[in-house]
Formats: sequence, structure tokens, C-alpha cells
Amino acid sequence: MGQKNLVAVGIDSGTQGTKVVIVNFKGEVLARGYAPHPSPTGHLPGEKEQNPRDWVKALSKALQQALRQSHISPREIVCLGVSAQQHGFVPLDRDGQPLRPAKLWNDTSTVVETEEIRLALGGKKRFIKKVGIHLAVGYTASKILWMKKHEPHNFRQLKTILLPHNYLNFVLTGAIHMEYGDASGTGLMDIRQRAWHKEVLQAIDSHLEQKLPPLTHPLYPIGYVAGPIKNDFNLDKVLVSAGGGDNMMAAIGTGNTKANLATLSLGTSGTIFAYAPRPIIDSRGEIAAFCDSTGGWLPLLCTMNVTNTTEKIKQLLNLSNQDLEKLAALAPPGSEGLMFLPFLDGERVPEIPLATGAFIGLTQRTFSLPYLVRAVLEGTIFNLGYGWARMKQLKINPSEIRVTGGGAKNKTWLKIAASILNCPLFTLAENEAAAYGAALQSIWTYLYEQGEKVPIQELTENLVKKSSSPVEPEPGLTSLYSELQKKFNLTWQSIPWESLQAIE
Repeated sequence: MGQKNLVAVGIDSGTQGTKVVIVNFKGEVLARGYAPHPSPTGHLPGEKEQNPRDWVKALSKALQQALRQSHISPREIVCLGVSAQQHGFVPLDRDGQPLRPAKLWNDTSTVVETEEIRLALGGKKRFIKKVGIHLAVGYTASKILWMKKHEPHNFRQLKTILLPHNYLNFVLTGAIHMEYGDASGTGLMDIRQRAWHKEVLQAIDSHLEQKLPPLTHPLYPIGYVAGPIKNDFNLDKVLVSAGGGDNMMAAIGTGNTKANLATLSLGTSGTIFAYAPRPIIDSRGEIAAFCDSTGGWLPLLCTMNVTNTTEKIKQLLNLSNQDLEKLAALAPPGSEGLMFLPFLDGERVPEIPLATGAFIGLTQRTFSLPYLVRAVLEGTIFNLGYGWARMKQLKINPSEIRVTGGGAKNKTWLKIAASILNCPLFTLAENEAAAYGAALQSIWTYLYEQGEKVPIQELTENLVKKSSSPVEPEPGLTSLYSELQKKFNLTWQSIPWESLQAIE
């Protein structure tokens, strides 16, 4: 691959903040920046909202920080890619301004609207059969219907619907655009045909398609950086790739662009996903049949509660990440039966949006800091373990898992995950997989534009570096955790969540 001295930028706009990496065409990270976002707000139960303008401010701060650290000239940058949190709803007026705060991926205030859309297509099973994906609470479709019902004054002014990464691309280039990968997480798209699903759109509003951008293959760029960002940073001609959702970009950033691999992301949410050359449709709707951001598909498991739970216990007990790891190592595997249900934000898989968290099995012995901390770490992975079993039923059975996200730095957590999932885990040289993947996608797009048609699989094989030795499952623990997984499943299945919510 030529063009070795050129530079790309990868941006990942997540729930908690924006990360930027500056990468050369050898795949080396030259510098990085970070700026936090204000915490999500909301007035209603389950509501999680952020102001899209805060994402733009964080992008500028993080990019400025990375450029200062890199000591390169901004005019050396030739391409840029954007990753962002999936499923968000960014409604724009005719002037391209946000009408209201964006409703986020973990907003569960649209349970009623989700069910209305499902029923309009004949119920959950028929929706999956027609569209190819289950409409989960938190997907964009129900947020649009929510605005139509609850904020008709805003809906009347609605001109354009974007996802978070599309909004940032719009700010960067002025182009209204969507690609297959992130769009597949809206619940509005025919997954098999990779086109807007007319019946779903009609169930929400007869004029909805006019407010949605056309869909394009993720290889195609959307334009060049223009306007304030170009001027503020003295950029030259910077090609902007299609970008994608954070999971789609993390797939690229972990080299998960071919069969027999999976990626585990231990972030605010937890995801496990794998590359597929064709759609893998789950009739139960637990594994999402997303498209990826390379032109293939990305069967994906998503749980809503991972580092949000560890951050809570750290804040409560004034612990550092190092404290968390040391304390968990002091308690025995299985925490002597102490179990943590990590449903602090409800849950997507299993689909129990009204669920809450709980410690179960407290005794005089287990009511101690090491046991509580270890139970939290184990509980988040047992929650993923439920969906992991479903992936295997769908014949998704990778031989290795590549792990990324903040939780990947906790060695005790990785040992727990390897034994519960019963699969080797590889860490990566670059842990910010979504930002890194966005940079790699932009390099891929730039090379194609220059006539150098490098397959994405070849690009990631050359540039993504994994650890030389994996974290292996421990034979003595896999059987223990297998039994505890059954107990975990039976525990949440036996709780009447809707009845408990009604009591509140």
C-alpha cells in the first residue's frame, strides 16, 4: 500500500465524550485527544437526551488536543472518518438546526411507540419477518413517532432526520447523508434489500421518507471538510468517508472484517458482533441483523449495562479502576453465589426495558467490598453470556474474540469474560477501536478515490495489531460459570418486572 506519509483522522463521538486519533497510513497512532460530553438528561422515566451542539464542541476540543500532541501540520491531513453512538434521533429544521435535544440509544421512554410500530406490521414476529430485524426499544423509529405524538409543534417543523454520526458529517461537510451500517439500526430499513422499508415508514408518517436521506454504500465518501471546522483548523482538502455507528467502526478497528472472528466491546453498553457476508436473521429478535460499514452484515448482541455499572460502584465507594481490579481479585470466582443483575438502564437483550438492578444472595460473608465488586463484573458478563448462547444457536461460533472498550484494560474482567464465554480473548494494540476504525475506513475510501483499490480485509489485516497471546478460558472455571449462567438466566426470568414497575 502506497501513500505512507499521509495522515488520517478518526473521530468517535460516544455517550460520555468524543475521542480523536490521528493515524498515518501505516496504521500508527500519532496522537489522540478527548473531550467529555455533558451527562445525558431527561424529564421522563427512561429518557436519555443530549444536545447535538455539545458533540460539535467536544469534537473541536478533542481534535485541537490531538493536533497539539501530534506536532503535525493540519494540512497534512487528507482524510477523516466519524464514528458515533448508534440509534440516536437528531431532528433538524429547514435551516439545518436541531429542533430539540437528541434522544439517545439508551433512551427507553418510547416503549409504547415501539409496540405501536410493531403492531402496525402485524406484531413482533411479523415485523422481523418483513424487515429482517427486531424493532428494539431504543431504535430511532420509535423516537420519531414519539415526537409526532408528544411534540407535534416540533414534528411540523421537522425537515431532516439524521443519526449522531450523520449530524457530525453534516456539520463537517454540509452534506445530508446516510450509509447502510448505521441506518440499519434505525428500525426503518429493510435489512435484506438495504433500502428504506415503505411499510414501516408509513406506520409512522406518510411523509417520512421525504425527511430521510438516500442510502449509500459505505465505501463512497460524502465530500470534503468545509465551513468553520476547515477554517478554524486551517485544513486543506480533507476527504470525509461515510463513517458509521460505533459498533460498525469498532468492527473495522478490530480487524473484524472476515468470518470466524468476533469483537467484544466493554463500554457503557456491551456488544458482541461478527462479520457476515449475508444477513443472519434471528426469528426471536435478540441478535440484531445489522449491516456493517464495509458492505457486509454485522450480526450483533447488545446489552445496555456494562461500564455504566462499574462507574456507579466506583463513584459510590470512591474507587479507582486499579482498586476495582484488585478488589475483584480478592473474591473467589462465582462470588460464592452472590449475583448481580446489572439492569440499571433497563435491558435490550434480554428484552426487559422496565428491569432494574439487584444484588441477590447477600450473606454475612458476601456483603463485603471484594464480593460486591466481583459480582458486578461477573453479572455484566453473565448478561452478555445469555445473548452469546443465542449467537451460537444461529451458527455464529467464532474461534477468537477481539476485545475493546474501557473494560478491556481490566485483566480480572477479561479472565471472567474468557471463562464465561468459553472463548479466547485477544486485546489490541489500539484499544480505541471505534475511532481507529473510523480512521481506517477513511484511508480505505481515500485509497479508492486515488485509484488504489485495496480490499478492506487486506487493509485491516495489515494495520490492526492484536496481542501475541490470548486470555484463555480456565478449564476449572468454565463449568462453574456454566452452572451460574443458568442460575443468572432463571433469576431474571422469574421476576415480574412489569408488576414491580406498576407498584412504583
